[in-house]
Formats: sequence, C-alpha cells, structure tokens
Amino acid sequence: MPGGLFEASRQCLALPDPAAKCGAVSDLWVAYRRGAIALDPDCPVEPIGSPGRPAQPQLVDASRVPRRRLGSAGGRTALVHAIAHIEFNAINLALDAVYRFRGMPGAYYADWLSVAADEARHFNLLSRRLRSMGAAYGDLPAHNGLWEMAEKTADSCLVRMALVPRVLEARGLDVTPGMIERLKAVDDHETVAAFQTILDEEVRHVAIGTRWFHYCCAEEGLDPDATFLALLDTRYSGVVRGPFNLEARYRAGFSVDEMEALAAR
Repeated sequence: MPGGLFEASRQCLALPDPAAKCGAVSDLWVAYRRGAIALDPDCPVEPIGSPGRPAQPQLVDASRVPRRRLGSAGGRTALVHAIAHIEFNAINLALDAVYRFRGMPGAYYADWLSVAADEARHFNLLSRRLRSMGAAYGDLPAHNGLWEMAEKTADSCLVRMALVPRVLEARGLDVTPGMIERLKAVDDHETVAAFQTILDEEVRHVAIGTRWFHYCCAEEGLDPDATFLALLDTRYSGVVRGPFNLEARYRAGFSVDEMEALAAR
C-alpha cells in the first residue's frame, strides 16, 4: 500500500468490501509494527465523509433494526448481524482516529491501529458465525449511529476519545454479559464463544480511549472527570444508561467518581 501511515489509513478507510478492508487493515498493522511504514505528516486531512462500506446492509433508523427474541434462530441471527455491523463500523472508527488526528505520540497511532486490527478480526469471527447460521453480513438492515458520532466528533481528538470509546463502545461492556447469559440459556455455545472473545478484548479498546482522553485533557490543562461529564451535557444527545458493568469499566479506566456520577444520572 503506497504512502505513509496516514495515506494508508485513508485508503483502508475507503475500501467498501469488508474482506478487502479487513485484509488491508491486518497488513497495515503488521507493516507498522515492523517499522515498514512511517508517519507522513504532509498528508492532508480531508473533511470527514462516509467511509467505504458495501451496498448492503441497508442503513435505516435505529428503531427499524429488527429485534427478535434470542429463543429463535432468527433472533440469534439478527443479534449476530447487529454486532457484526458494530464491529465493521468500529474498524472504520479506529482507522479514522489514526487518519484524522495529527501530532499525537507514536503510541497513539500504534494503539488505534491495533484496535482496527482487532475489530477486523472480530468482524471476521462474526461473519463466519453468520455463515454457519445460513446468513451473511448485509442480509438485514442496520443503523449508522456509530459513524454519525464519528462525524459529530471529527473536530477534536479529545471529544472523539470521550464519546466514542468511552460512551458508545463502553456500552458493549455493560450489555454483552447479559447477551452471553441469554445465549447460554439456549445452548448457543458458538455465539457465546465469539461474544466472550469480543468482550474480553473490548475492555482494552475502551481503556485505550481512556488513556488518550486523559492525555488530551492533560495537554489542555483540563480535569478528565469533570470534562467527561461536561461533554455528556454539551456534545452527546443521548443518555448513558445503566446498569453498568463496573468491574469491566474500572479495568477500562473509569474512575469511581465518574461511575458514581453516571449512576446518579
């Protein structure tokens, strides 16, 4: 892939085919770890737009995404499809975090490239599970909420780190254990194994968001706890709902004060 890291990330972000995107992300992460690709600070930052994605799934309002009971095969397929869509969007979000925000330490770019590679592996894991269920990614409609938040936070690395990994992705830490228990109850052990892998690794991803949110706050002389709560009021239109997976959130870098404040909301 020609060019330096930023241009290569842009090219990966633009790829519409999921298999091609996942392969290119994996190759880019390997090349960066080996020192075979360098930063290219002269690469221009284009305004954020839609990432490369396939023609299907059809993107609809979140209220129109199918929700079915996990006791049925169709319900479990819908759930796996929804999580696969989240993981595909997470690849694009990690790539955009690399491409868009310049002047960060090298460890920042290594962190988010590693996240992109993890998310690509998660997407492939869920794609294989969908095939074993007689389905494929794109068969069902999906919503675009994750990428819409990327567009809303494109102006600030600090805000992106606060509201994407520490709000939207952290929600997965809260809800996935319950999904796993319901899947165990219907003996869907294959999906349980996939979701457990994703849950275990997503803690690190949210922790990476916390690390770089704190870094950005320190650079601007801001208190991270107070800044996070203020951004929920000024830049986030939703509600951060409990109950919270406190053990996972503490491992991901949330403070006791933050969690007490979130619970009080």
